Amino acid sequence: MNKCDLHTILRLPTGIFYAQGVKTNVLFFTRGVDDQGNTKEVWFYDLRTNMPSFGKTNPLKVEDFAGFEAAYQAKDRRKVDDERWSVFTREQIAEKGDSLDLGLIRDESIVDYEELPDPVESGEDAVAQLEEALYLLKDIVVDLKKIEGGN
Repeated sequence: MNKCDLHTILRLPTGIFYAQGVKTNVLFFTRGVDDQGNTKEVWFYDLRTNMPSFGKTNPLKVEDFAGFEAAYQAKDRRKVDDERWSVFTREQIAEKGDSLDLGLIRDESIVDYEELPDPVESGEDAVAQLEEALYLLKDIVVDLKKIEGGN
């Protein structure tokens, strides 16, 4: 992002090139004028979230890129009305630790992000349930040994 102007990232549907679960992004950049500070903002197009599953029976088609092409080629990208199209400044990206894991739209498969359980509490609950299961398994082993020794 320093030596080049990373201006656009296209997030492709998961698993279209390799095995299911592999995430693919296409980065669009141009050579910078200087050695530092060439990226001012990065536009993201999310063709991944809330999309059908693509594969042999449902291949990705040229028409699937129509929204991206319209946004990418727009004379004024800020006037594009498409929820999949968003922009982040270089400063916003720096605030996220230079992570480019940005620009994803709301996943409709999750009902409400605000209602998700606290991850620490969820982890503690899982540990407590595992400890209880381990305790019960140990009791079963002790009982089996008693039965085995009694025969």
